Amino acid sequence: MATKLDKTIKRELELEGKLYTVTMSPEGVKITPKGARKGQEITWATLLSGDAEVRRDLNVSVDAYRG
Repeated sequence: MATKLDKTIKRELELEGKLYTVTMSPEGVKITPKGARKGQEITWATLLSGDAEVRRDLNVSVDAYRG
């Protein structure tokens, strides 16, 4: 049986040599560069609805346009 997510949990993640803080809460997930305050945040509802894929695809297309 899984443990209920009823409070915030923070974990450190190393990805491609950079450190990040991953914060999971009942509201969603936030990933910030280690030592920073601002980062990428997504709610569970957005993640489950598929809107996250649309947002990712939009960001990729905007980045390609800028590049």
